[in-house]
Amino acid sequence: MADAVLRLFPEAKVAIGPPIDHGFYYDFELPRALTDEDLPLIEAEMRKIIGAGNDFTRTTMTREQAAARISESAQPYKVELLDDIPEGEEISFYDHGTWSDLCEGPHVESTKQIRYDAFKLLSVAGAYWRGDSENKMLTRVYGTAWWHKKDLKKYMVYLEEVQQRDHRKLGRELNLFSLHAEYGAGLVFWHQKLGYVRRQLEQWWWDLHHQREYWPVYTPHVASEEVFIQSGHLENYADMIWAPMDVDGRPYRVKPMNCPGHVTIFNSTRHSYRDLPVRMAELGSVYRYEPSGTLHGMLRVRGFTQDDAHIFCTPEQLADEIVDVLKLVHTILSTFGYSYTAYLATRPEKFLGTDEIWEHAISALVDAAERQELNLEDDPGGGVFYGPKIDFKIKDALGREWQGPTVQVDFNLPDRFDIQYNDADNELKRPVMVHRAIFGSLERFVGGLIEHFAAWFPVWLCPMPVAVLPITDEQLDPAKELRSKLMARGFNVELSHDGPLRKRVRDSEVNKIPYMAVIGEREAENGQVSLRIHGVKQQVTLTIDEFIALLEDKRSSKSLTYSIDAE
Repeated sequence: MADAVLRLFPEAKVAIGPPIDHGFYYDFELPRALTDEDLPLIEAEMRKIIGAGNDFTRTTMTREQAAARISESAQPYKVELLDDIPEGEEISFYDHGTWSDLCEGPHVESTKQIRYDAFKLLSVAGAYWRGDSENKMLTRVYGTAWWHKKDLKKYMVYLEEVQQRDHRKLGRELNLFSLHAEYGAGLVFWHQKLGYVRRQLEQWWWDLHHQREYWPVYTPHVASEEVFIQSGHLENYADMIWAPMDVDGRPYRVKPMNCPGHVTIFNSTRHSYRDLPVRMAELGSVYRYEPSGTLHGMLRVRGFTQDDAHIFCTPEQLADEIVDVLKLVHTILSTFGYSYTAYLATRPEKFLGTDEIWEHAISALVDAAERQELNLEDDPGGGVFYGPKIDFKIKDALGREWQGPTVQVDFNLPDRFDIQYNDADNELKRPVMVHRAIFGSLERFVGGLIEHFAAWFPVWLCPMPVAVLPITDEQLDPAKELRSKLMARGFNVELSHDGPLRKRVRDSEVNKIPYMAVIGEREAENGQVSLRIHGVKQQVTLTIDEFIALLEDKRSSKSLTYSIDAE
């Protein structure tokens, strides 16, 4: 692909082009912006290169030889990449007759091994060189390649499904949320229907936490800059914390995290070992600066609400507390049908605390996982400087992985804020602090849910689960009566009676309403509905009481299906 682009744009500068899941990309500095209309032209040139059937030849060079070759080709980005190769490491180039590239490899033996009908260029995007917004914006071309044409076709069908489920597309079509540049980039407006989904999630979340003896807390959205200096956030995360505001001559910041507020609450009272564990929970809104080029619908934003909770406990209580968190993680993720993989992230090169403290914390995480029969994948050195953690990656309905819950042990804040409790031996000691978030952020989690369910939310979350459709106005009164009964049971109901029935059924389907209760003359006389259910071909006739019982069962069980048959 890079060869083809250089043939079409001889003055182009090439940067980096790695393989990625299901494909590849290459970054270019080009004389003009590319559009999707350019992709077929590049593909055609790629097919010419493949048709030539040239071999790939690997050549190793000294650093001086490599620098000379790159200098001849006038490719400044390759000069930087050459400088990044450690001293003593082999430097290799690959040629296929018409172009040479600095590359570690390996490659196939010949362009003959690349199927001319099993690759496709997918999209064009912008990307800063080395991901740094201070650097030049380059043009990134994405593509995919397969061994057989049928595999490419299968993947393109998959991409079409991904596109149809895109939460930004569904958000616009279903009026779920919006973003407004004039109000501020990366700030989400939850519209009525998605606001309902969020409210149901929040209530369930609070119920689960009440059962586990977490207490709700609320902390301010702004704090003196001194707080974030003491916590270390300003030192370690300065680039993501919003600029200060002047309040009475002192700098204040909007909060990027909730944890300093929870520590402040804990420190406002003296604690005995008998008080521990102390569990605090907050659905707290935080604000972080994300570069504009990384913002993405609800999935990457600048203002979001974390389902934050912090546990203050003794070292002896740590494993039990983590077990309880792991149970909660499973309860929440399995309710949505997510499978997941857990990773144990251990001590990085730079860390706080002693070897003994780290070993105890890691042992507690491992012990808790074993007690839950949770397999842990290794993420050596992946812990944060203040402690080890278990991270979860969840897999959605399309098999894509998303960053999920996290459980972190913290040695930093207890020291920085001098957190103490009075132990049984009447000595002041440091409690262990556990950070955990399961949704992560409500914005990202719900954006993922939209795509996971394709906006066909299960009944307990569905903002509009029922459409009541009288065939004629003569059935309008029993239709209104049914709507009133369902509303009294807590279900939102749309009453649709204008226009042909076929159009109203289609509109209900487009609006992701899973149950369409049709009432004709016979249904009105017998106190029944003719029920159309999303995903079920055959209509069924139920009494009003049977229909209400069906909805209530789906809601109370948090069922992932709409069908009547036993699951």
